[in-house]
Amino acid sequence: MNPAPSPGEHAVGTARMRLVRADITALACDAIVNAANDRLWMGGGVAGAIKRLGGEAIEREAVGRAPVPVGQAVATGAGRLPARYVIHAVTMGQDLTTDEHSIRAATRSALRLADQLGLRSVALPALGTGVGGFPLAEAARVMLEETARHLEAVGRPPEVVFALYDEPAYAAFARALRRLVDSAGT
Repeated sequence: MNPAPSPGEHAVGTARMRLVRADITALACDAIVNAANDRLWMGGGVAGAIKRLGGEAIEREAVGRAPVPVGQAVATGAGRLPARYVIHAVTMGQDLTTDEHSIRAATRSALRLADQLGLRSVALPALGTGVGGFPLAEAARVMLEETARHLEAVGRPPEVVFALYDEPAYAAFARALRRLVDSAGT
């Protein structure tokens, strides 16, 4: 018999979603996700940290694939980061705003791309909540719902990690995960 998952985990078939309070750039996952703009310029927030720690080659490779429609995702190498890939999930255009539909589509595209690349683990930040200004609680609900749907349908990648940088983000995702688990149990 499998042990019960911890409060920050949820099994979906043979896959699992896991919440961690961590700097996404330090995670040794197959891929980390960047909340990107449609031109794939990497300025501040998670994108800036990825560029600063992984190297400017990541941005050069990304920009070479731009523009990318909002809601889509592309992968690049990860430079000096412990991950193998950076998946750039486009959550906003040049107006630097986002919405539920864009975050839902970008999450779905990032997970689909991770599956197409045959990855075993992928880490996502709270998409759209930095520069995009989307409410944290809503991003948590949307991203967890979309991830659960993807894993129920596809079952891959086997591990999806939500890398949440601070306590408010972790708490918002933990509340949304509890609601998701409670609604799945009914």
